[in-house]
Amino acid sequence: MTGHSKPPATSSRSGLADPARLQAALETADLRLTGPRRTVVDLVAARGTAHFSAADLIGDARLRGIHIGRATIFRTLDLLQSSGIVERIDLPDGDHAYVACRPSHHHHVVCTSCGRSMDVGDRHLRVAIEAIERATGYRLDAHRLELYGGCPACQEGGRT
Repeated sequence: MTGHSKPPATSSRSGLADPARLQAALETADLRLTGPRRTVVDLVAARGTAHFSAADLIGDARLRGIHIGRATIFRTLDLLQSSGIVERIDLPDGDHAYVACRPSHHHHVVCTSCGRSMDVGDRHLRVAIEAIERATGYRLDAHRLELYGGCPACQEGGRT
């Protein structure tokens, strides 16, 4: 573990971290599903809804006795990110991590206690973006938003 990511969390998030969905997404993106890529996809899927770093996946592989190179993990994460299968998020401490997610435009809410994350849409954010455009004169082409706090399970368990 890297210290900024927790062990894999368990939760159902519409199967976003399901190995079959991740593998199908790779194939849909016309990326060969090689043995090493399949291994990385399985490691990502095992993380469930928790965010993770490349170092976390390397540690997970070692714990399972899987021999896979660091470069393979980094290259595969780059491929998964460019295909919209995982997304890189910035953490409040300045580090970055990854989450398995859907390829459509969305944002993330991340639990600062357990690392669980959830995709959220930006339907209501559109109004704020339009107000910012009017106030600044900018035409905004893109945005990214990550929200941090305590998930319902951690709040209920008194961990936040």
